[in-house]
Amino acid sequence: MNKKTLVIGASLKPQRYSNIAIKRLRSYNHEVKGFGLRSGEVEDVTIDTELMSYKDIDTVTLYLNPQRQKPYYEYIIGLKPKRIIFNPGTENPEFYNQLKQNDIDFEVACTLVMLSTGQY
Repeated sequence: MNKKTLVIGASLKPQRYSNIAIKRLRSYNHEVKGFGLRSGEVEDVTIDTELMSYKDIDTVTLYLNPQRQKPYYEYIIGLKPKRIIFNPGTENPEFYNQLKQNDIDFEVACTLVMLSTGQY
């Protein structure tokens, strides 16, 4: 099942986990959108540097540390995703509380592991 995914903290650097996640998500035929500091492309995915009002986002997968997430709380909640994945190093109890208040599910997990084990 295709789960439209927004990767926040997307990197053009091939060694970064966000970059690897984009490639892996595409290999599983998920539609992917990317937001990062530098514009460019990873596979066939355009990395946007401006916040876009994407429609029908199923999953947001985070690759930003908790301090860097703060400016994006309202934006992410406004997208009304079904879930947020907090990858290792992005754990954020302050944000969890806001997500609960807005009925948005979240998981503290690794997108790459979830994909490889069929739990995505």
